[in-house]
Amino acid sequence: MSNEVLNNKVIVKSFEDILKSLSEKEKNVIERRVWLKWEKETLQNIWNSFSPAITRERVRQIEDSWIKKIGRIIKASLLTKIQSVSIEFLKLHWWVMSKDKLINNVIKELNIDSDANHSILEMIIQSDFEIKKSKQKLGCQIYFYLPNISKTDIDTVYKEAVKILKKKKDVVSKNYLFENIISSLKKDISVTFIDSCLELFDDIVYWEENLVWLTKWKILNPKTLKDKAIYVMKKEKTPMHFVDISNKITQMLEEKVKVNTIHNELIRNSEFVLIGRWIYALKEWWFNPGTVLDVITSILEKVWEPMSTEEITKEVLKIRNVKQTTIYMNLQNKKAIERVGRNYYQLKK
Repeated sequence: MSNEVLNNKVIVKSFEDILKSLSEKEKNVIERRVWLKWEKETLQNIWNSFSPAITRERVRQIEDSWIKKIGRIIKASLLTKIQSVSIEFLKLHWWVMSKDKLINNVIKELNIDSDANHSILEMIIQSDFEIKKSKQKLGCQIYFYLPNISKTDIDTVYKEAVKILKKKKDVVSKNYLFENIISSLKKDISVTFIDSCLELFDDIVYWEENLVWLTKWKILNPKTLKDKAIYVMKKEKTPMHFVDISNKITQMLEEKVKVNTIHNELIRNSEFVLIGRWIYALKEWWFNPGTVLDVITSILEKVWEPMSTEEITKEVLKIRNVKQTTIYMNLQNKKAIERVGRNYYQLKK
């Protein structure tokens, strides 16, 4: 088992095996919370479905008790790789990272399928006894952190940053802000830790990697819908589904936009690149436009020698959020690609 490669199928199968150690009620709650057999449900929906009904807090308690219950089981399984890599990333970012950023980094590091179940990965990470998870809080992303720090430490850095920015009343450089936070708090804290903390809060805005300001200021706030989409994607620093982009514009800029309107804007502007099913990236992130076949062709053109299915898949997934089956189907395009040997492909001569 230890030599088995992690992919979505293996993760789900291992996860299902672990769920067998739970009571029926615990198993039912967890399956519904991680979108295992049906769509992911909220605590409220699960609470309402039981007869007799159980409280929302009781659902949360069941979830928490399950996490503690399986933490040791995961340590003896292949899934412990996910926890180990998560801890390494948290250490690199000075003990704290947003939930989404950490999960995306783990997926990339372990070459897990890009369409892996994020909810399962989240619970695997959360079940590690060394890793803590924050609760949902308005204006702040959910994050994971190590015991080296506390939520108070994170909030203290954030509050000091806001205090300095409000006093300055202008855009500042990251160096200026970080130096003043360290000076004001009179603590020997890392700039990496400050950076990781401030990335969690929606009203702290980074621009061009070096400038910082508050969202409510109109100094650099985008005017057009295209600029607003670019704004939130730069803030999130990751490819996004068009619905999430719309929601983030509403949340961060306090402007309601129609989902279809933002989608049309993404389609007609070359600054955005479709890299998966309704998922867009910024072209400046080195994502080139084109179909999956175009991407495969570009990869094969660079090496000018046969590549295995696994090698091609790995390279495609670096720049496109697509299923592996989609890549395989495009490899069967006999007009552009030819198979040479077992599971090796090259451009058709």
